[in-house]
Amino acid sequence: MKKMKTITKSPATILSRLMHFLGMMLTVAFMLPVVALSQSSPAPVNLGTAGNFVILAKTGISTTGTTNITGDIGVSPAAATYITGFGLIMDASGTYSTSSLIIGNVYAADYTSPTPTKMTTAVGDMQTAYTDAAGRTSPDYSELYTGDLTGKTLTRGLYKWSTGVSIGAAGVTISGSATDIWIFQIAQNLTVANGAIVTLSGGALASNVYWQVAGQVTIGTTAEMKGIILCQTGIAMNTSATLNGRALAQTAVTLDANSVIQPATVTAVENNLLVPQKFVLFQNYPNPFNPSTRIQYSIEKPAQVSLKVYNVLGNEVATLVNSRQEAGSYTVTFNTNKATYSLSSGVYFYRLEAGSFVSTKKLILLK
Repeated sequence: MKKMKTITKSPATILSRLMHFLGMMLTVAFMLPVVALSQSSPAPVNLGTAGNFVILAKTGISTTGTTNITGDIGVSPAAATYITGFGLIMDASGTYSTSSLIIGNVYAADYTSPTPTKMTTAVGDMQTAYTDAAGRTSPDYSELYTGDLTGKTLTRGLYKWSTGVSIGAAGVTISGSATDIWIFQIAQNLTVANGAIVTLSGGALASNVYWQVAGQVTIGTTAEMKGIILCQTGIAMNTSATLNGRALAQTAVTLDANSVIQPATVTAVENNLLVPQKFVLFQNYPNPFNPSTRIQYSIEKPAQVSLKVYNVLGNEVATLVNSRQEAGSYTVTFNTNKATYSLSSGVYFYRLEAGSFVSTKKLILLK
């Protein structure tokens, strides 16, 4: 019989190979996406009548440049003179005014009754909602990533920071279903960098994301923000930034050529509400447009949804939606001021694909 050869490795060799193996494991770990996993889905924050406004403030709302707002805005206890840059046109009733920059109405504390009472109630509901969001206990995460959410993916849950929170240019992803809830408790400022995108994936809705901020909220140039902002101080949106959500501030909201649109909500049969009965793609408004327009659509059942814009040659120029969405009605803003587009005047087409449903409509950009 042949004798088996015994190979003896020195302790130094074994240690070297072990260190090599551990190094490989660490490399793999750092290559994996950073995801915050949480177990709970908090109850939604009740906005009360504050939820009737896309922008609500106590001391003023101002804009420069060409801002586009979908939804009602209002101030109280400040008077209408503290709503500046909108070119307000008073309605004959004296209870509200309108603006060419707003698809919706404008309300102020000094308008004709019953508007003052309406505004007092809305501001009170805003403060109550802020207190509710700030008072939630037993967070799933405390001081996560030391407040720097850049490049992270956040699942449903309650998050708490005793510091400020920042989102760098690489953005952040909020991932979950249309019924999941996110509450972010931030004790200081929230800063969203220039060009940063808050991405919603997996069907997550902006109407279910709550940013409770004790300090200042600053949304950088061309950044894309999503969610309900409940701010104890001021909200400032820099040039061409967009917000799909609500800006509810206990001081002022300042805008600069921004797009602000109230978030889509999902209606569910189990809540005894009506869902859309068919798939529909509506004509964009305004049309012709410059620099932004809004596209509305409805889907009658959950589906993978794609909404893209093409030029007359059939080349894709923009992807507005590419995710799975629940049954409901949605509104998306197409803002040609974004650096990634660089489009010239002309005719374009937008195409919605939702499951087997396909529809295409024409839009016109006039610069």
